[in-house]
Amino acid sequence: MSLAGQIENQSDERQDEMSRDFNGANDQQEVSNSNGRRSNRGFAAMSPERQKQIASEGGRAAHKLGVAHEWNSDEARKAGKKGGQIVSQNREHMSEIGRRGGQSSGGRRSKQQRNNSESSEE
Repeated sequence: MSLAGQIENQSDERQDEMSRDFNGANDQQEVSNSNGRRSNRGFAAMSPERQKQIASEGGRAAHKLGVAHEWNSDEARKAGKKGGQIVSQNREHMSEIGRRGGQSSGGRRSKQQRNNSESSEE
């Protein structure tokens, strides 16, 4: 069977699973729509675990088809830089990181100084 045929079969199986989930599953949540009415339909009504499972299957299928995005080192570098810039804007967070680092290295430094002074006394 071709790869496209296999994926189509998997898709049919997932649709069957989803229809079973929607027809009386205990993990559905009520969701408000714009009218203020409640409905138990759609992806958002599923449990977080089920949503994650479906999304994971979609990611694997995309990789099998060769259409999934794959990061190169330049894209990863740019994304990391962007994330670092965003995080560093939170001064309170950055000062907490610095405080923890100082406490950690300060503890090591004082131990080293004690060890050095003890060894020089001998």
